[in-house]
Amino acid sequence: MSFPLLTVTAALPAVGAIVTAAVPAARRTAAKWLALLFSLATLALAATVFVRFDPGGARYQLTESHTWIKDFGVRYELGVDGIGVALIALTALLIPFVILAGWHDADPLETQSKRWRPTQGFFALILMVEAMVILSFEATDVFLFYLVFEAMLIPMYFLIGGFGDRAHTGSDEHAAAQRSYAAVKFLLYNLVGGLIMLAAVIGLYVVAGNFSLTEIAAARASGELTMATNTERLLFLGFFFAFAVKAPLWPLHTWLPNAMGESTAPVAVLITAVVDKVGTFAMLRFCLGLFPEASKWATPVIIVLALVSIVYGALLAVGQRDIKRLIAYASISHFGFIILGIFAMTSQGQSGATLYMVNHGISTAALMLVAGFLISRRGSRLIADYGGVQKVAPVLAGTFLVGGLATLSLPGLAPFVSEFLVLVGTFARYPVAGIVATVGIVLAALYTLVLYQRTMTGPAKEEVRAMPDLRVRELVVVAPLVALLLFLGVFPKPLTDVVNPAVKHTMSDVQQKDPRPEVEAAK
Repeated sequence: MSFPLLTVTAALPAVGAIVTAAVPAARRTAAKWLALLFSLATLALAATVFVRFDPGGARYQLTESHTWIKDFGVRYELGVDGIGVALIALTALLIPFVILAGWHDADPLETQSKRWRPTQGFFALILMVEAMVILSFEATDVFLFYLVFEAMLIPMYFLIGGFGDRAHTGSDEHAAAQRSYAAVKFLLYNLVGGLIMLAAVIGLYVVAGNFSLTEIAAARASGELTMATNTERLLFLGFFFAFAVKAPLWPLHTWLPNAMGESTAPVAVLITAVVDKVGTFAMLRFCLGLFPEASKWATPVIIVLALVSIVYGALLAVGQRDIKRLIAYASISHFGFIILGIFAMTSQGQSGATLYMVNHGISTAALMLVAGFLISRRGSRLIADYGGVQKVAPVLAGTFLVGGLATLSLPGLAPFVSEFLVLVGTFARYPVAGIVATVGIVLAALYTLVLYQRTMTGPAKEEVRAMPDLRVRELVVVAPLVALLLFLGVFPKPLTDVVNPAVKHTMSDVQQKDPRPEVEAAK
């Protein structure tokens, strides 16, 4: 039997979580280093998956399939396509930076009991989330995917509610109440979506007789499996609702600003740059792969919702006074672009959407982590409490600017390529939607540059004059992300070569071809 590379890649961070959690309370530093080492080992395995994947080969590669619950047709079935490979690489890449950025975020306060072990739990939960996210990108059994999709809510709930941001203006009791509210809201929204998806998963089994994505797709393509129109549409809506909550798509987005605002900056990155990508990934793999006709039926409504997300999220970002909530609303706008690209039903749009998932993860991580370093120095998330930071901390201000420019998709930085492809793909089939989406670009420039102007330029406020610049550990976190933004901005080929064949398969699933450009005949 061949080496189970996908299983080991997902299992290693889970093992790391158990080992980290078991470290004695007095050995907090050892727990941090263990978590970092396990995350780096997982990154090495993810790099191996990326290298071994053959873009010109079969659709799903490195496959594993074992009987699990025989009576119900449930199998432990794994496989990766180009989209899954890219997102596994993104996840494994970001987790070491999340751990390094949160090196001191969970250190116990003086008021806490010596028996309290928040540090070990914090890093163990991060590794457990990594394991579940990677497995969700690998699962080709629908029931297995559902279990992981729901299980990742548990560690995320404790990361939001138990390890919240220490920069707050109210009392400790008020801060704890806000964290609890954000964590419960996150859990309830996603649980409701998951329960509706569970009904759809059961319905799919009743119709298809098994949970294997590859077998169901093959049976549908060959005509051996047919679904009544109404049945397919109902099942599609059950899956899509859960993914839209996770994504998050307007109007199911309201949990995100609370969750990101009350979390530490590394956990906020984990939410929007890693976990939320499972929702948009699943739209491509499961909604379009299993329910092609229903996907086309729902496309006009979904495009409208995506456009609302783009404009609404950007408008609310413009009016924010809280740095982290501004980034959260900006992410809602960006997820609108991703979903728009998916349902534009063009190869450029879907390639751009997949690249957007990766590039948004890197750019948001860079911006949010630098914002976290800034907030930890001043002890406030309010934009009005800053000013003139670039005079006292020029490196911090410079990296913050690069992260912001990437967020507004400046040409030469990675998100520009993906946003450009999404818009090209959208204009090709839905020109009016493409025009509306460009409003989000203008608003992104507004909220990003205003944020930089109000926090970094002008005279240095008294409270920031003694602010130190980025330290070595913080530079180790930020510098590689900035380098990646520059590299993928001018040379995205390593990603497009992997992603494009998978997009062709998805386009084939929904039986769509790119619109041919209309060219007037020469007179």
